[in-house]
Amino acid sequence: MRIGLLGTGPWAERVHAPVLAEHPGLEFAGVWGRRPEAAEALGAAHGVPGYADLDRLLAEVDAVSVALPPSVQPGLAVRAAEAGCHLLLDKPVALTVPDARAVAEAVRARKVASVVFFTVRFGGPQIPWIEEQAELGGWFTGRSDWLGSVFAPGSASPYAASPWREEKGALWDVGPHALSVLLPVLGDVAQVTAVAGPLDTVHLVLRHTGGASSTLALSLTAPVAAGGTGMELRGEHGVAHLPARGEGPLAAMHRALDALLAAAASGEQHPCGADFGLRVVEVLAGAERSLATGGPVEV
Repeated sequence: MRIGLLGTGPWAERVHAPVLAEHPGLEFAGVWGRRPEAAEALGAAHGVPGYADLDRLLAEVDAVSVALPPSVQPGLAVRAAEAGCHLLLDKPVALTVPDARAVAEAVRARKVASVVFFTVRFGGPQIPWIEEQAELGGWFTGRSDWLGSVFAPGSASPYAASPWREEKGALWDVGPHALSVLLPVLGDVAQVTAVAGPLDTVHLVLRHTGGASSTLALSLTAPVAAGGTGMELRGEHGVAHLPARGEGPLAAMHRALDALLAAAASGEQHPCGADFGLRVVEVLAGAERSLATGGPVEV
């Protein structure tokens, strides 16, 4: 599979490009970016051309890996799908429900494969854990804490210069990670209630269609000493904790690309594809409405 990279920022440079260059099932064919000089530079670092013309790249590849802000991703993802390209998408798929729906509809219409790169969904110990808990069932409540320090004093995060993260905050940046695990285990969400905490921190209460409830604490501004992630499930079989993430995103991206290759070969949509990405955006948009109205929102 010939694959192109859309994007030249820190996530593209640190994760996407090196994995695309290393993956044994792919031929890394080129880089396109909104700044042609950055595309040239990133491509040169991996021995592939930089493209100033997106349509030319799309015509020469079978798939694209997208590492762009969620306000930019939807339009280009639709364009790539309409060109017949399979899609490795970043989370969140979009910042509005109509934009996320447009991506999902384009994927279905053109019958291309899609995988949304929720890193925790493709973690080594996390994959079997999620499958086991979903199969076990009987869960009563879930709790998920995603407390980042991207914008905290003393942070050295390479993503602190991200305008969309600064504008949209933890709800849209780490919220998708929490939902990517809770939904396949506890079931779809029927109702969400959101309450603002300090700075960009937000607390969510979810009522799942199967009867369980869950709570989320999300932040990008937690003190560095207080940051961290964790997830706990409680139910008729006892208590279960999401395994610690002992590996970085590079290994997870290799698995996400494996999933894209398998979906493209089988013609079947991956459970973590564009439709699932749309559902996550619908829940996040519901949480935004709840913050604005001060009450629960049906989703």
